Amino acid sequence: MKSVFILLVAGFASLLVGCSSTPVVLAPVGPNPAGSESMASMGALQVFSSLVGQSEGDNPTWYQHTDYPIYDLRGKRLKHVDNTVGYYEQAPRRVALPAGRFLVKAQAHDYSWVVVPVLIQNGRTTRVHLDDHWTLPANAPKRELVSMPNGDPVGWRAGSTNAIGIN
Repeated sequence: MKSVFILLVAGFASLLVGCSSTPVVLAPVGPNPAGSESMASMGALQVFSSLVGQSEGDNPTWYQHTDYPIYDLRGKRLKHVDNTVGYYEQAPRRVALPAGRFLVKAQAHDYSWVVVPVLIQNGRTTRVHLDDHWTLPANAPKRELVSMPNGDPVGWRAGSTNAIGIN
């Protein structure tokens, strides 16, 4: 089952980009197993995509996370996420989703595009950190993390059971 999922992701990644440059495809990211749970009937996704500077007149520059689409595993675009919560806010939008597996195509710090398979669980938030600002606990086990090719961690491995610390 795992190999079928990986093949689907790899095939989908090639469909997403067509003739443009190939994005980095990561391992599936899920919620922090040590994170809080609720009885909610939906899960949530929060993507800390690449930051881009915004300016307006003589005001200081502020930074916001770039928008991204969410796809199902067959490549059907489900949603475009306007990844801001307010005009001057830097926090990324938290998106409610039903439990399941989805694909996110987002811009990442030091990379053009990244395809990230995500696992959404009811009552849990899956966070994907592509902006290079995620601070991990000192004792976070590396085997429980998904990382970029340069080693920067982006999230908890889907299905990990021993993770600790913050989301």
